[in-house]
Amino acid sequence: MNAARGGRDGEAGGEPPRRRGERRGPDLAPQPVAAEESSGLPDPETEAEVEEAFEDLDVDAPRVGIVMGSKSDMPAMEAASAELEKREIRHEVRVMSAHREPDVVADYARNAHMRGLRVIIAGAGLAAALPGVVAAHTNLPVIGVPLTSGNSVAGGLDALLAISQMPPGVPVACVGVNSARNAAVLAAQIIDP
Repeated sequence: MNAARGGRDGEAGGEPPRRRGERRGPDLAPQPVAAEESSGLPDPETEAEVEEAFEDLDVDAPRVGIVMGSKSDMPAMEAASAELEKREIRHEVRVMSAHREPDVVADYARNAHMRGLRVIIAGAGLAAALPGVVAAHTNLPVIGVPLTSGNSVAGGLDALLAISQMPPGVPVACVGVNSARNAAVLAAQIIDP
């Protein structure tokens, strides 16, 4: 083989073959590759560190979620929205049923904190499952508003008992029957004590 083009291992005038992990320096002698260089990016932060860093940022995300099981609950729950508007607290209003749309409720509750919510107000009548189902899927404070309805037993007592009697480990605050405004006041106190 021609010396100018290099030869095989052991042939005169040829350059030794490259080995894995070697670079050729200007003098064509093998040089070891330096250890993996830093990417220049900071070390990944823990979720708690990221959360702490963003906690004080003012963003346009709603701070309070208002949910109810049916559109017919809207007139009673409007008092919560009006109170939050008066206090200039950003909020969102959603209709979702714990019985008819359990997956929607679970997804909403699981992602609420990540979207910026700090409190959820859940209005429900009759069996009043919505506040408890929301609380089962989030660590955020949940405030239940028992609502009356045409089929309500003893003027909303059924909903009041359903919301106030949560099992251990699944706490739900409970305001009076149809007391959505009080739920909003409590939510405001939780957000900014």
